[in-house]
Formats: sequence, structure tokens, C-alpha cells
Amino acid sequence: MRFLNSLTLTLIIIGALNWGLIAFFQFDLVAAIFGGQNEFLSRVVYGLVGLSGLYYLTRLLYPIGEDPVNRPTRTSGQVNYGTEFAEELDVDDPTPHSLQTYEEFRRPTGREED
Repeated sequence: MRFLNSLTLTLIIIGALNWGLIAFFQFDLVAAIFGGQNEFLSRVVYGLVGLSGLYYLTRLLYPIGEDPVNRPTRTSGQVNYGTEFAEELDVDDPTPHSLQTYEEFRRPTGREED
């Protein structure tokens, strides 16, 4: 899908540049490269540019990151219940880190245990 999006965008840019050359300099680059406006290859390029434009019109309804048929399911990430400024102390967590933090938290109070 990414290749198709890149290819159609490239063709749209080529078409836009060609129309800009026609408008400002009265020069049709595609016709000059392929031998005239009525030549088969020129008509193929014009047709591909037109189809690319139609393709991107449909992408306005469905953004490029989404596929209308296979929409990605939304998954929720891990929720962080911490405070904005610091991590809350979890006394019930038996991991050594939390126990060490708990001991460091109790130390500054000046209380001594028996």
C-alpha cells in the first residue's frame, strides 16, 4: 500500500509540474518526451496521472494511514497512574526497590524503631 501511495503521489506531482509548464511557458513536457499529445505513451501518462488524482480524492475520505477495509484495532497502552511531579510510594509492592524506597521514605522522620 505504501508503494501505491508513493507511486500515485509521484504521478500527481509530475502532472502538476506539467500543467505548471503548460500554464506559464506553453510547453507540454510529457508531449515533448513522448512525441506529442496524441501518441500512445503520452496518453498513458495522462491517464495514469488522472487515475492517481482520482485515487487521492478517495484518500481524502480515508486518511492515508488508515485502510478502510482493514482498519487497525485500537489498543490501549499501559496506564500510568503516577503523579505529574513525582512517583507515588507504593507500600504494598513487595519488590526490593519499593521496600528500599519505603525505608528511605521513613528515615527522614527521625523516628527510631525498637
